[in-house]
Amino acid sequence: MSSVRVLVGTRKGAFLLTSDGMREQWDISGPHFAGWEIYHVKGSPADPNRLYASQSSGWFGQMIQRSNDGGRTWEAMGNQFTYDGVPGTHQWYDGTPHPWEFKRVWHLEPSLSDPDTVYAGVEDAALFRSKDGGQSWQELSGLRSHGSGSHWMPGAGGMCLHTVLLDPEDSQRMYIAISAAGAFRSDDGGTTWRPINRGLKSQYIPDPDAEVGHCVHRIAMHRSRPSVLFMQKHWDVMRSDDAGESWHEVSGNLPTDFGFPIDVHAHEPETIYVVPIKSDSEHYPPDGKLRVYRSRTGGNEWEALTRGLPQSDCYVNILRDAMAVDSLDSCGVYFGTTGGQVYASADAGDNWAPIVRDLPPVLSVEVQTLS
Repeated sequence: MSSVRVLVGTRKGAFLLTSDGMREQWDISGPHFAGWEIYHVKGSPADPNRLYASQSSGWFGQMIQRSNDGGRTWEAMGNQFTYDGVPGTHQWYDGTPHPWEFKRVWHLEPSLSDPDTVYAGVEDAALFRSKDGGQSWQELSGLRSHGSGSHWMPGAGGMCLHTVLLDPEDSQRMYIAISAAGAFRSDDGGTTWRPINRGLKSQYIPDPDAEVGHCVHRIAMHRSRPSVLFMQKHWDVMRSDDAGESWHEVSGNLPTDFGFPIDVHAHEPETIYVVPIKSDSEHYPPDGKLRVYRSRTGGNEWEALTRGLPQSDCYVNILRDAMAVDSLDSCGVYFGTTGGQVYASADAGDNWAPIVRDLPPVLSVEVQTLS
């Protein structure tokens, strides 16, 4: 029987939660790197034993951790983030000689086919790649040299490159999202990039139809249809059917179209999940009721999923990287909260139960399905 491993990054360490295919009883390992902020933990699709973790601290800076044995032991990788082979020589986005500030790694995205290749989205917004298992990193500088960088601006959480999507059918195509710049696509393995934000409208920028400047919170795809993208934006849930060339809103009957995470059912490419929160100033569920919303029609028609979730006096938030799905026959859905709970549904969202409570605030949730 297959099993699952849930990788949880928190404000004060990483936790690994494992269960068999029934997903009823869970073993908890952690905290790994106790006391450190773990912004993201993700496993390699090419090797289930290879894990990467983004470890950061205001005192000691940023570090990448790697495990080759499924998280039992970890090794700190070299923190060599370089531009054209030279560390610390970055230019600001408009070409002026202000230093580029490297604050943290927000997101790690391992290659679909090579466990030693991994991408890192960082703050200030830039994209790096390692081909040696995280020991050294080179910037894919075509993104910041695109020419639109002077119009990028930080969102409330900083100017972060928080999403990296790799096309499973085209090894040269990838997508990234930046808060607050928008979504970008590369068709040549990250050498050159172009914005893909047509159809997005943002009321707080001078030109709401601008090419860049939109605050995208998260984008997601289904492996079987990589040209169909879903987006949770700073207001609005959006959909693209042409690899980001154009977007249209699918917020439909959601109680609010503000939120952070969005994900797609493992076997149903038209089934998507979001977690609405009240507003950009009130980061908690409407009416204090924690509800995941599911659309089985690719958007517009949404149903509230509530069984097992608190429906009164709940004021937690769910961050952009804190939702994931497994690939078991009955798709499991998982999310973590800023209150330290991790919830799981083994039946695609119909019923929920907490795997664990009272963790530090959850920053990220990823899932591995293990044979």
